[in-house]
Amino acid sequence: MRARLLLPGFLLIFLVSIFLSGCGTATQNAQGTTPAAATNTESTPAAPSEKRVIKHELGETEIVGKPARIVVMDFSFADALATLGVAPVGISDDSDANLIIPEVKEKVGTYTSLGSRYEPNMELISSLAPDLIIADLNKHKAVYDKLKQIAPTIVLNDHQANYEHMLANYAVIADAVGMKEEGKKRLDEHQAKMEAIKAKLPKTDAKLKVLPAVVNPTGFFAHSNASYAGSLMEYLGLEDAAKSEEAYPKTNLEQLVALNPDVLFLMKTGDKTIVDEWKTNPLWQNINAVKNGKVFEVARNKWALSRGLIGSEQSSEEAVTLLSGK
Repeated sequence: MRARLLLPGFLLIFLVSIFLSGCGTATQNAQGTTPAAATNTESTPAAPSEKRVIKHELGETEIVGKPARIVVMDFSFADALATLGVAPVGISDDSDANLIIPEVKEKVGTYTSLGSRYEPNMELISSLAPDLIIADLNKHKAVYDKLKQIAPTIVLNDHQANYEHMLANYAVIADAVGMKEEGKKRLDEHQAKMEAIKAKLPKTDAKLKVLPAVVNPTGFFAHSNASYAGSLMEYLGLEDAAKSEEAYPKTNLEQLVALNPDVLFLMKTGDKTIVDEWKTNPLWQNINAVKNGKVFEVARNKWALSRGLIGSEQSSEEAVTLLSGK
């Protein structure tokens, strides 16, 4: 009789041990299939059943849980992930890690370079087994169907985005990676930082006409008030000298003289640019920025490529410092 009473207890212990063993094995296998997950994100994975529908430029994408192997196809997306403590496994960095600003590079750590932002290497992207791809509308619309066959893909208008659009993109990215609340908190911090930077701008510089521009050997590309850098300067209380619906109008010397900016922020792509040629032309000396010694060379990766919270904070701080002469 005593043996019959003990038997159900024994069976109960046995069944519980099997259940716990099975749970442990499932967890181990899940980690084993994504070995880079622990090293490529600092956040705790969301529940496997959590599903979100992310609206983006080319439709809607369903994402389950918290992606751990993320591929980003432009620098601004790496900036966004860096602020969230998430490291992508692959970045389209134009085969030059130095194009990533130091603070972002430090936060993302080791990653696989995907080469050109304009010519995605599908085979290489696929080899990374991503569970989320973040792409740009301007550069990657034509390959969206191929990308979403590799992994869930969201497409954002990044290249043509202004500062406010960038902030909206950031919120979408935070939601996509399962860190919506963390993203809101970081946006609040960003706003506070930007207001503090804005307050440092000398009052005499209010509505000063400035012009950020990328310059290379063959052209001068003004960043208008419709661009990220131009709209960022206007957020600070400055005035972009180039008013245009086109974000990056190619501008000749005569047109630049007509715009007559008080300050030039030049982003060089190399040692020699078209500005070297223009400096020998008397028209160059007619520009207020030149006459007043307000032509500044700034880093393109910080001012134009890293279109994110970190890039915005750093370029704004630099602009105010240069203008204040400190």
